[in-house]
Amino acid sequence: MTKQHFALEAEVRKELGRSASRCLRRNERVPAVIYGAGKDAVSITLDHNKVLHALEHEAFYSSILELKIGSKTEKAVLKDLQRHAFKPKILHMDFLRVDSKTEIHVHVPLHFVGECPAVKEGGVVTHLINEVEVVCLPGDLPEYLEIDLSALQLDHTQHLSEIKLPKGVKLAQLIHGNDAAVVNVHIPRAVKETEEEEAAAPVAAEVPTVKETEEPKTE
Repeated sequence: MTKQHFALEAEVRKELGRSASRCLRRNERVPAVIYGAGKDAVSITLDHNKVLHALEHEAFYSSILELKIGSKTEKAVLKDLQRHAFKPKILHMDFLRVDSKTEIHVHVPLHFVGECPAVKEGGVVTHLINEVEVVCLPGDLPEYLEIDLSALQLDHTQHLSEIKLPKGVKLAQLIHGNDAAVVNVHIPRAVKETEEEEAAAPVAAEVPTVKETEEPKTE
């Protein structure tokens, strides 16, 4: 898969505190922090509109990002995001630095592909989870994982252990012994019950039609 590249320009945040954060937001800046990789945490700010545009891309949440802070460039992943309750405003962001030799834990989305043959039999496909936590080196991080539905039969369930993983990628839940269900296909209960009731209903016996004959006329 072709990976998208995301780069954001940031500035070191000089003033801290709630009052300073409110002032930044009024000036269309997003307060944020970058930490990890054995280095000190650094408070930064980013352009709100550029951040909001980047967040429109699903891949932004599961990619190695480049943060240009002054003359330095830091590689990081998005770890936390705070949005306003009802306004299209980003309140705060947390970034985790990465290095090429240390594994990271990142949630990546699932993409369901292929046509499920059971749908033609009246089955309904149910997505039980839409993302998974992967463990890998930064260079192996996938933007998403594909779930092929073309072999999923009626009344069957596909589990985490059946996902085809890229080289170097592991699933956190499987590491801890949790082979959770990902997707299944079943005929809806209401439809199934109706079909069963119809099949079990007694068939009314057909009453033969009796042809009436006229009584002989008396003279």
